Amino acid sequence: MSERESMPYDLVIVGGGPAGLSAAIRFKQMADEAGKDLSVCILEKGSEIGAHILSGAVIDPKGLDELFPSWRDEDCPIAKTPVTENHHWVLTKKKKFSLPHIMTPSFMHNKGTYTGSLGNLCRWLGERAENMGIEIFPGFAAAEILYNEDGSVKGVATGDMGVARDGSHKPDYEPGLELHAKYTFFAEGARGHLTKILKNQFALDADSQPQIYGLGIKELWDIEPEKHSAGRVIHT
Repeated sequence: MSERESMPYDLVIVGGGPAGLSAAIRFKQMADEAGKDLSVCILEKGSEIGAHILSGAVIDPKGLDELFPSWRDEDCPIAKTPVTENHHWVLTKKKKFSLPHIMTPSFMHNKGTYTGSLGNLCRWLGERAENMGIEIFPGFAAAEILYNEDGSVKGVATGDMGVARDGSHKPDYEPGLELHAKYTFFAEGARGHLTKILKNQFALDADSQPQIYGLGIKELWDIEPEKHSAGRVIHT
């Protein structure tokens, strides 16, 4: 059996979504401010950054303002579509009626927010991360948590390639790659498979309330351009 190669980093981040990319960028900014050359890499299971981020979203720019104060002037894809209309509709079998603005929670007023594709925003963040020297490995899912002898997290390993269903190695077999880090940051989502292991192992949710789940259905629509109004948000 082939031994896995390993690569050392100061910080390894699992997940190339908004949280993982933002964490990598902020870490690199702080390292630069301190005059330190620290290595950062991001593992992303999708074929490219943004490939698994399908949501269209209403985005509060507070985090972006802190991360890149001049983002509105840097060709950020969401900068073109500030929220200009905000509607709250109650749908019945035969018609709809609008709720007065004052009757809706303040967080749904969407004042100063923007609309756009989270996937496109992630791609934009990914470009800036790479320009800062952050290494991004798309198409590589973290499959295993690695531990030090004292039980602390040492890093992660990617999955082996070229393994048959019965577990035997195909001719194109390649062992996974080990990424060792001084700090490993898991940003694979609330239901990430490695995150679930860590929650149980280290009782990370010991002082938390039980997680609450909701079922959602997403549809992506193509509509005629004349029916589209950029910046319009409708809650139903």
